[in-house]
This record gives sequence, C-alpha cells and structure tokens, in this order.
Amino acid sequence: MSGPEIAALSGALAAHLGISAAALLLAVLVATPLVLLMPARPWLRRWVMGLASVVQTVPALALLALFFPLLVLVRNLTGLPVPSLGLLPSLLALALYALLPLLRGGAGGLAAIPDGVREAARAIGMTAWQRLFHVELSLAAPVVFGGLRTAAVWTIGAATLATMVGQESLGDLIFAGLQLQDWRQVLLGCATAAGLAMIVDAGLGLVETGIARRRRGPALVGLLVLALLGAGVMGWWWHSRPVSRARPVVIGTKTFSEQYILAELIAADLRRGGQPVAIRSGLGSGIAFQSVVAGGIDVGIDYSGTLWTQALGRSDVMPRAAMLAILRRDLKARYRVTIAARLGFENAYALAMKRDAAERLGVKRISDLARVAPQLRLATDLEFQSRAEWAALQRAYGLRFAAMRAYTPVLMMAAVGDGSADVITAYSSDGALSTADVVLLADDRGALPAYDALLVVAPGRDALARQLARYDGRIPVAAMRAANWRADRPDNKQSPAAAARWLARETGLE
Repeated sequence: MSGPEIAALSGALAAHLGISAAALLLAVLVATPLVLLMPARPWLRRWVMGLASVVQTVPALALLALFFPLLVLVRNLTGLPVPSLGLLPSLLALALYALLPLLRGGAGGLAAIPDGVREAARAIGMTAWQRLFHVELSLAAPVVFGGLRTAAVWTIGAATLATMVGQESLGDLIFAGLQLQDWRQVLLGCATAAGLAMIVDAGLGLVETGIARRRRGPALVGLLVLALLGAGVMGWWWHSRPVSRARPVVIGTKTFSEQYILAELIAADLRRGGQPVAIRSGLGSGIAFQSVVAGGIDVGIDYSGTLWTQALGRSDVMPRAAMLAILRRDLKARYRVTIAARLGFENAYALAMKRDAAERLGVKRISDLARVAPQLRLATDLEFQSRAEWAALQRAYGLRFAAMRAYTPVLMMAAVGDGSADVITAYSSDGALSTADVVLLADDRGALPAYDALLVVAPGRDALARQLARYDGRIPVAAMRAANWRADRPDNKQSPAAAARWLARETGLE
C-alpha cells in the first residue's frame, strides 16, 4: 500500500475503534443500573426489554439516519450547538443498538442464580454489595459476558455504517470499494473490521474466564490484549498521520466515482499549495449538504438540481442561468453556504434503454416510454425513488412500471446489460455511456431541472471559496465522462487519484 492508503487505513481503523469503544461504554453505563434495578421490579424489566427489542428491529443504517433530524430538532428547540452529523448521532445510535444484548445478558445471568445461593450468602452476613460482587457476578459472568461480547461484535460491525452520517470508520473503505468495484479495498475494510471484532471478543472472553473461575491471570491477560489493541491502533495512526499543525481542509463526497475523482483533483491542488487535506467519502446526498452547512466538511461537490429540490424545496423547473442565480442567492441567505464554482459540466438524471429495445418499441422520448412502461422493469439508484425528481417524472408523464428495483449506481448499467431491467436511471456524465449500447431518452416535457456540477463551501470559508473559483467552467462533460470511465471500467481500472491526475492534465488544472 502507498503512504496515503496506509494513512487512510490507520485513520479509519482508529476512528472505528474509538467510536465502537465509546458507544459500547455508553451502553454499559446505561444498561448496568437498569440490570441491577430489574430483578425487584418486573414491570421495569418488561418495559425496558420491550423498548430495547423494538430498537433492535430497526435496521442499523435507519437508526443512524433517524438521529439526524432528531438532533436537528433538539438544536432548534434548545438553541444549543448540538452536532447533528458525525460523532454524536453515531455514538447514540450504536449505543442504543448495543443495549439489548447487554440487558438480556445481565438480567438473564442474575436471574439464573439459585435463590439458595443468595440465602446462603445472607446467612453468613454478606451485605447486598458483597453478595453482588463476590457471589452473583461470579456466577452470572458467563451469561453477562456473553451479552457483552455479542454487543461488542454487533457494535463493531454496525459502526461501518457510520460512514453514511459523516463519521469516519472502516465503512469508508467498504463503501468506496463497492462503488469503484475495487474488491481489494472492500476486502481490506471487511477483513480489518472482522479482525478487530475477533480480537475484542477474544480479550473479553479471557476476562470472562478469569471472573468466572476467580483467577486473576486470564482476566489480566484479557485486559492486556484489549489495552495493547487500543495502544497499537492509536500508535499506528499517530505514526502514519500527516504531520501538520494546520487544520485540514475537509472535502466531502457522495457515493459514486465522479465525486471521488473530483475530491482527489481538488485535494491534490490544495496540497500543492501546502494545505493539509482530508477526504470524507460515502455521504448520502442530504447528509453531504448538511455537513457543509454544519461545517463538518469545508468543500462539497453537489449538483444544481439536487440543491434546488432538497436544499431549497423547489419543484418548479427554470432556465439554467436563472436557477443558478437563485441558488447562489438563497443558499447564501438561508445557509451561509457559498457556491464557489460551476465546474462546467452537467450530471443530469436521465432515463436510458438498450438501443435495440428502444428501436423495437419505438421509444425516443420519455413520453414514448410512458406508453409501454407497464410492460417494463425500471432499475434506479438507491435514492431516486424517494427523490422529488421521480415524483416530477410521474406527474409529467404518468409513468407506471411493471416492477422497480434499486441498485447501487455502478450496478445499474449491468442490470440493463444482462436483462435484469429494461429501463435505468442514468447520469449524463457516466463514463459507461461512452461504451454501452444505450440511448438516453429525451425529457420532452422538461420535468427535470438542470444538474450543473457545483463546488459548495461551508460558512466562514470565504478565502477557500475564492481559491476554488479557478475551477469555474474548467471541466467539460466529455473530459469528466472519460475520467469516470477510467475509474469505472471493468478492465484496466484506475484509482480515483490516477483518474484525477489524468483529468488535471486534460483540463490544464495541474
């Protein structure tokens, strides 16, 4: 691995271990008093276990995402600077997710102790605390630690999803690798997370053995394993981190190749000027913009149509120039976010079909598609079906398909290629369009807004915005499409950094 790759892995691993340990500790602090109170209060046990079970039925990613609007509401109601992205929502969601195994392990372990043992302890004069620490915890240790070990493994696994709410983790490697079809990176992220979980589980297992057998040796070895793991990970991160006292410029990306390439392009440019840079990848569309608003990231790569519908809540369609002028004005007034540059190309949503199928059915425009849509299957990206653009297409054309499925963006072209789908949502700057035998269907009723690629800059970063203004109009769509294909092509695939270097040479942005 190269130096930047090692630094990225060490940083992701340190962040992953840190957020997992903090969430597990918070869950233990919440679960412990509840476990001790539940034996004498059956009603409390029913309520607590019921609520914890309900939380467990919510998918981890959904739980992470739900904390974003909840924390925004808390901030608006209290006026306190409560962060809604990154560490805090990840910490709270992962801690909640860890509660059920901790509660079941603790309550189950204490409930399994025979009443006769407790009576014998009382008979020899032990206090309640002495019975708890010298008798009950020793007997309950296998069940209690079983719950703790399960919670630890679950938390480490679920922490990979924290990437989606702006928290650095090993999920950065996994999600970027999935999008770029870089299976080495996916395996590296998965194997590192699995190895971390196994080491933590083994260390806790030794502590469990020592407590259950009342032997200090195994317990001390287990604690030593956990301590060495933490020290080793943090030491590796400290050694491999970029040496700079300056605050890095944080560039945020969404979950597709174009974003990774543009982030690497800007990062290389800023580094040549001596500025430290960090890239936060894998953010969802709404999370990415809100991260810019909150100052969690300094530079975001966004699109005029997305900001028009999501940030401004607009559903009307306007000419490109008027739309851009309103975005510049309203984003500044409402969010204090600056549009530093319009990059020069558009990455617009479009509907696409295989050329032979479109010719056979006589489909050239979306209005033609509406006639045959009930016979066809639509494949979209993961967000499209819940976006305002899909609602606009339905209103304008009355589209109704026989079936609809969501895919990661990189798999949509494969879906139409192997016959899994008849129609797909495509992007006008998609590199695969230069080689795939597909046609883009004309939006003849103008339902979709323009999607000019923009650089947006966080509040208070005016000097950075002026610095990035040099990108205005510098990247034509043909160059962006070719760079995307370099990262996406199945053979002779390049890294986003290599594709960014090619794009810089091609556009004179070196």
